[in-house]
Amino acid sequence: MPITQQLKSRHPHKGALLRCTALAAAATLGAAAPALAQTTWKPTRPVTIVVPYVPGGGTDATARATAKLLAEQWGQPVLVENVPGADGLIGTRRVTESKPDGYTLLLQTPAIVLTKHTPAFKGIDPLARLVPVTNIAESPGVIVANAKFPASTLPELISYCKTATTPCSMGTGENVAKLFGRQMQAEALPNLIVANYKGTAAIITDMIANNVNFAVTGVASALPHQKAGTLKIVASQGIHRSSGAPDVRTVIETGLPQYEYTTWFGLFAAKDTPPAVTQGVYAAVRQAMRSPELQKAIAAAGAEPLVNTPDEFAAQVRKEDERFTALTKRFPLD
Repeated sequence: MPITQQLKSRHPHKGALLRCTALAAAATLGAAAPALAQTTWKPTRPVTIVVPYVPGGGTDATARATAKLLAEQWGQPVLVENVPGADGLIGTRRVTESKPDGYTLLLQTPAIVLTKHTPAFKGIDPLARLVPVTNIAESPGVIVANAKFPASTLPELISYCKTATTPCSMGTGENVAKLFGRQMQAEALPNLIVANYKGTAAIITDMIANNVNFAVTGVASALPHQKAGTLKIVASQGIHRSSGAPDVRTVIETGLPQYEYTTWFGLFAAKDTPPAVTQGVYAAVRQAMRSPELQKAIAAAGAEPLVNTPDEFAAQVRKEDERFTALTKRFPLD
């Protein structure tokens, strides 16, 4: 016998009381649902997403596509501000020094975890002054060479450079690429010349002109030039083959898993931003990610959509931090 019928049979006079109690409970739950919905943080004025790199790259494209849909969802302008310089530190500082209220956000890549290991920055750790919000997308790095370079896979590239009469050269932009350059010098190619650039565009230009032999770039930067026949992707650094270059083997497939690297595009807020705010931003990004428009924009940037919770993204950042800290102890940046 249901519990309500048991109570009625034992206390017939309490039937009306039970009905009143049930109605009151229903009314309370009905009132609570809108109240809970209203607790989701939404901005009441414009929001800025800082991209600490030059316009035109994968980070910038991802930020702009996300900003457009967040603006539609929030009913507030969401501006993208490019603040390049110092390997992303200048733009990152713009956010770490902002008010922790969710109105100034940062879109960064794993390069941020290497800032504290760069001697020029004297141990500055921007991660200590930020809180992870969510990962928006991930994209494999690729190793790209001039189209006429006499190697089509990473093992072939290493083998050729070991015996080449003229030392091979590698172009690097952000600190992650510089770290892999140091690693390759130490492990395989002691004569490798590592040339540092301020941005991917300059590297691409010099690779096409054959002023530098190969580089680590994002897949979106490399694909148009591979299709044009001016560059070729010799390896994908992702765990899986890139959907944009499905015929290119990964470094894991070629027996060189130590060069695996996947870029994430993650949103951060200033430290001490209330959890309700970061959860609100995360929820809005998750909703925006359902849009085919955003998914298409992310795919065009050579990435795959991936939205995780603030806690999950924080764990992902910690794992990357541990990996790169171990690598910089073996292959110090200069």
